[in-house]
Amino acid sequence: MTDDVLDRLQSTIIARRGDDPASSYTASLFARGRGRIAQKLGEEAVETVIAACSPDPKAIVPEAADVLYHLMVLLADAGLSLADVRAELERREGTSGHDEKRSR
Repeated sequence: MTDDVLDRLQSTIIARRGDDPASSYTASLFARGRGRIAQKLGEEAVETVIAACSPDPKAIVPEAADVLYHLMVLLADAGLSLADVRAELERREGTSGHDEKRSR
């Protein structure tokens, strides 16, 4: 088993895909479909923005964790993984953000 918490979470998310939606929040997201998963990701992103505007920077942390979790559920639903995101970040490494945006 990996020591990386995100890799462990990814494995848990994938394992729960076929579980009973009544007993697993993750399974219930998969059961409701990609649109609902994307909606939850958006809601969590907004909550992160709101937390970022609070005077306590630590308020961002639990919201950021929710964003990462819901993003990982979305990736799994699409048949993607953290490895795909890591590969994209590696591809962009060393490239100016402005240049990368222009290339899309």
